[in-house]
Amino acid sequence: MTVQPAPSLKKRLILMGALMTLLVGGLVGFNLFKRAMMQKYLTGGAAHPPQVVTTQIIQRTNWQPSFDTIGSLRAARGVQISVEVPGLVRQVAFKAGDEVQAGQTLVEMVDDAERAALQTQAAGLELARLTLKRDEAQYAVHAISQAQLEVDRADVDSRTAQRDQALALLAKKKVTAPFAGQMGITTVNPGQYLNPGDKIATLQTVHQLLVDFNLPQQFLGRINVGQSVHLSFEAWPGKTFAARVVARNPEVDAATRNVQVEARLEPVAVSLLPGAFAHVTWDYGQAEPHLTLPQSAIAFNPYGATVFVVRHETGRTPPKAQQVFITTGATRGDQIAVLSGLEAGDEVVTSGQLKLKSGIPVAISTTAAPPFAAAPTPQEQ
Repeated sequence: MTVQPAPSLKKRLILMGALMTLLVGGLVGFNLFKRAMMQKYLTGGAAHPPQVVTTQIIQRTNWQPSFDTIGSLRAARGVQISVEVPGLVRQVAFKAGDEVQAGQTLVEMVDDAERAALQTQAAGLELARLTLKRDEAQYAVHAISQAQLEVDRADVDSRTAQRDQALALLAKKKVTAPFAGQMGITTVNPGQYLNPGDKIATLQTVHQLLVDFNLPQQFLGRINVGQSVHLSFEAWPGKTFAARVVARNPEVDAATRNVQVEARLEPVAVSLLPGAFAHVTWDYGQAEPHLTLPQSAIAFNPYGATVFVVRHETGRTPPKAQQVFITTGATRGDQIAVLSGLEAGDEVVTSGQLKLKSGIPVAISTTAAPPFAAAPTPQEQ
């Protein structure tokens, strides 16, 4: 029987070294492969499937600078009719909604005592005048002194003033319309006792309306008397009413830094009432072409405003998103003006940008585009 000689120590060391080399090489290769795959994933390689987004080709549109605010309607003349003296109501000479003329009687109050007092003052004045006339004749023949004549004249003046005072008090017992207009609802009834200052009803010139609104102080150089503004009301959707600026306050409110502006409405066929609020649109300056985007396409952060632009590469490679900084301008409805950072014809991501970063491939969808109206209206589902 032949016995095989045992491997020498040198051969065993060589074999062990080869195995260790293979093991270390495998570990290093695995780590390099893992690192390459992670780098490919993080740099948006094949590990990132295309993200579905909607886009819009940015174009220049005619942009009319405007300012929107809220205004309040006010009658050109309006007042709360009230009484000046106390007394009982004898007659209410109007009904709610009546059109009255200036000087027309609205309320008559019981004035018997005042009429009697006026008659007393008139009688005393007549007696004083007769006494003065008689004393003037006697003074002419030196029958009385000049002092007595002066007393008589002072008595006539005093009684004349008392008569005029009684006349004025009597006139206050009849409440009249200070100007033409429409009367409001009243709760005053005959026989009711009224105190000074008690309200009777409102009187408004509803056919001559003004609108008051405020503008920031930066528009002081642009607003002028005679300019046009447009009003809209929730009660008349779809209708626009014209008004013209007639005045502005000569000072800026120190609390709000706004200036109050007054505009007069053109005659309208519908019934507008004082106190109603209106949406006021003021167009200023000349219309200019601007690049416009949906406001939803822009991301605002502390570093500035950004959008994602789609870059189309040659070949079959899917398009990729590229983040760019832009400068924005005024807004109107769903639109916003872009002053710099983009060019006409750029394809901008309008929705789905929250899942993007520079270099990620995108798949463009033509559905569910964001709103892009200059004057949006609520949409009921």
